[in-house]
Amino acid sequence: MQIYKEKIKSNFKGTIIDLETIGNFKDYNDSRRYKEIIPVIFGYINKRGLNIICAKTTKSIDKLKNKIKEILPKLDKPFYAFNSDFERGSLFHHLGFLVEFHNELNKEKFEAKRFAVSTLKIPNYDDPFNDNGLLCSKAWERGEINEAIAHNRSCLLKERDILLKRGFREPNILNFVKD
Repeated sequence: MQIYKEKIKSNFKGTIIDLETIGNFKDYNDSRRYKEIIPVIFGYINKRGLNIICAKTTKSIDKLKNKIKEILPKLDKPFYAFNSDFERGSLFHHLGFLVEFHNELNKEKFEAKRFAVSTLKIPNYDDPFNDNGLLCSKAWERGEINEAIAHNRSCLLKERDILLKRGFREPNILNFVKD
């Protein structure tokens, strides 16, 4: 695994979590939509700084899952995410338990992060993929770990700025279903 840490002051209560993943969405209207979405990067930012943990290969994904299970209970609550259905569904199916996100950063369910970033005049923070998570997924699969980490870093900083500039809302209801 590769770990990236950065001291950044962030004046908000709780933790913003952002995942980078591989895999494909399933055609369901519940948590099973994320059943094949596999976390390969776990990033979070809070008042103590920015941290990213990255599996370097598919063989180290289980190590990443175990690390996430170890870290999650220690993180400051409430949890925030941009499109928390994605994080909640992926974590539910790959960690085996529900992670509660209390606050949603997208304005509405299908708001694109690039739209929020543009509207709020938030910088790109050197995102090599300009808010395109699919490009990040493909880069990770090619072994371009540093670029994938740079994308996750920029996502966390953008999400922090979204929180500080416009706040949050209550997450949508997501039905959790195990097959």
